[in-house]
Amino acid sequence: MAKRYIFSLLLLTGCMPLLAQPTAYFPKSAPEAQSVVSDSILSFIDRVEAEFDVVHSFMIIRHGYSVAEGWWAPYEREAPHIMHSLSKSFTSTAIGFAVQEGVLTLDDLVVSFFPDKTIGKPHQYWNQMRIRDLLTMNTGHAEERWPDATTEDWAQFFLGTEPDFMPGTHFRYNSMATYMLSAILQRATGEKLVDYLEPRLFQPLGIPKPDWKTCPDGVNTGGWGLQVRTEDIAKFGQFYLQKGKWEGEQLLSGDWVEMATSKQVSNGSDPANDWAQGYGFQFWRCRHNAYRGDGACGQYCIVMPEQDAVIAITSGTPDMHRLLQVVWETLLPGMKDKPLFSQPEKDAELRERLKGLRLPLLASGGVKAGVEDGTYRLKDNNAGLKAVRFRLQHAEPYLVFETRAGTDTLWVGKETYRKGTVAHPLPYTENLEPEVAANGGWVSPAAYEARVYLYHSPARVTYTFNFEGDKLTMKTDLHQALLGRRDLEVITGQRE
Repeated sequence: MAKRYIFSLLLLTGCMPLLAQPTAYFPKSAPEAQSVVSDSILSFIDRVEAEFDVVHSFMIIRHGYSVAEGWWAPYEREAPHIMHSLSKSFTSTAIGFAVQEGVLTLDDLVVSFFPDKTIGKPHQYWNQMRIRDLLTMNTGHAEERWPDATTEDWAQFFLGTEPDFMPGTHFRYNSMATYMLSAILQRATGEKLVDYLEPRLFQPLGIPKPDWKTCPDGVNTGGWGLQVRTEDIAKFGQFYLQKGKWEGEQLLSGDWVEMATSKQVSNGSDPANDWAQGYGFQFWRCRHNAYRGDGACGQYCIVMPEQDAVIAITSGTPDMHRLLQVVWETLLPGMKDKPLFSQPEKDAELRERLKGLRLPLLASGGVKAGVEDGTYRLKDNNAGLKAVRFRLQHAEPYLVFETRAGTDTLWVGKETYRKGTVAHPLPYTENLEPEVAANGGWVSPAAYEARVYLYHSPARVTYTFNFEGDKLTMKTDLHQALLGRRDLEVITGQRE
């Protein structure tokens, strides 16, 4: 791909000028100029808004141009988003660089990197497990096994499990297998995974060095925990679409890209299931001869070689299959292989729609008398919440949560999402991100609701406060948190 510039001339084919945004890499184009039907993108937006309330962002790249991109507020262009298992495809890429540089081979034995961590006499199958088996999720384990919160040494935990099958013969999705790739890379290079990728992938692609969670031993988790922006997902997909080439330079071997994104193992035979089209090196094969990296709750990097296209999506949906199906039913048919006439009115409609994307807001029907400035002391509860103070009649309303850890203010926007950062986790949001955006409103004459997005992640938490005289009942709904609490207790209290 040629060098990108901040400003470009208007093209007679209909390309729009690149906006003066220092972080934007892909030049923008009217969809029809890249043989994409604008109506197909409008249909995609209509479908995800009607069928989901949790799609956070998307970018559609065709022939190297951004034909549409949007963020549903409170999510935004510059905010990194947790990738969950889409992190795995980045880890696979690091292994590709290490193989290219002769640091590793696909046939290296896993145990050879950890002579100090094998416990007693290893199971015979451990003498068969190779790096390629970690990459293809063929470790031989019948079930995915996780260390618990007290486990300090994750590599030793993994090496202490017994495979149930000969490695290389049984596909079973296993995030700890990807963690072991990260641990092997760190042992082989002396660098953390994120540091190893910095000069090889992140810097060349203009991806700000991301945060990546680590285990207690200081190893990047590999299979999860990476945070990048939507545009960074799109760049990563474009890098693979170009078979490891960037700005005219071959960074990663095209042969490796071909292997990593091809069907290395079978994971099913259902022709209608995108999770049964084969698995590569931490990439899933898709229908329509596409492939993808994906993460829980709908983090997608979809690469479509036949259409010369990349689609990046972040979301918080539990129904990943249906979201992918919406892509195939709306966007795929709109990608044509012949020139299209310009549709300036449709393009203008699309641009206007993209500017106004916003996740649903709560109704705001006024203030219940006597509650707007109340403080409620709460009975003992497993959230460690001692009191809630309501300041809802202010021009900028807010709540104050008093917990065992300290006191935090949650600003709740009216007819908008108010952003802020909390010093301590809000009730039931341990292990989640501190950046929050909240919207509040009276959902009934006796109930106030605060909807909070932890907008560097797919997580959303909703607090519903029911008032009856001087009594308060607080209910919590933690939506798509993954690492959040499950024992959500109904909390009761009394007004001071």
